[in-house]
Amino acid sequence: MAIDNVAITDAEFARFQALIYKIAGISLSDAKKVLLTGRLGKRLKHFDFDTYTEYYRLVSSGADEGELQMMVDLLTTNETYFFREEKHFDFLSEKILAKHPPGQPFNIWSAACSSGEEVYTLAMVLAEKFGVSGNWMVTGSDISQRVLASSARGLYSGERTRGIPPEYLRKYCLKGVRAQEGMVLIDQPLRKHTRFMQVNLNNTLPETGTFDVIFLRNVMIYFDAGTKRDVVARLVQRLKPGGHFIVGHSESLTGLTDTLRAVQPTIYLKP
Repeated sequence: MAIDNVAITDAEFARFQALIYKIAGISLSDAKKVLLTGRLGKRLKHFDFDTYTEYYRLVSSGADEGELQMMVDLLTTNETYFFREEKHFDFLSEKILAKHPPGQPFNIWSAACSSGEEVYTLAMVLAEKFGVSGNWMVTGSDISQRVLASSARGLYSGERTRGIPPEYLRKYCLKGVRAQEGMVLIDQPLRKHTRFMQVNLNNTLPETGTFDVIFLRNVMIYFDAGTKRDVVARLVQRLKPGGHFIVGHSESLTGLTDTLRAVQPTIYLKP
């Protein structure tokens, strides 16, 4: 019978490090051992396992794809908020959208969208420029099915929406009442310009179309150099000539690609 706080051996942890790297390209440092046991320990209880080796055998055998996805969901960090690193959205509005030909379609990909705040932030910025009846679309993708399901609903606690400017809250969001009191729903006219899809950036990409802008922010910090180069190369193929590629403020594409030209730190152009 499984007991609380099962200890994980170094060898067991190394197996999970190798497995999540193989699946998602994520490099779990040794410092993440506590995080792993904290998140996977509940799955040991669920299956009444006494060791992490038993759980590893289950998820690595291919016999239970649903549980493998559960493991990936638990081990991928999903931290984001509305208008995070807002200078990127200022650049989008003032430098990119301002030059876009009126009436022409405009497509953005949030390639590691987590729980969807970045997608809806982008949607609000585009709606301000093109209107909610304009010809534009924001695609959000993530490896985690769990966060994608949440993203598509567009329902957030009021506390999570603090970064949204008051005028945008009034224009693009609905306040919950009765059973939904304290919640905020992204309004349908905005949500109809969004789509969500599960994408593992570490694998061959599915058909997505091409994009005017790709956001890949605050995810490469979990990749090693080789994985970073491979992921960027895949995504750049989906970026239109003249399109922009934007990474997080703590990230850089220096040494990872010679296809893109730096416009300013963290913002790149495909000639």
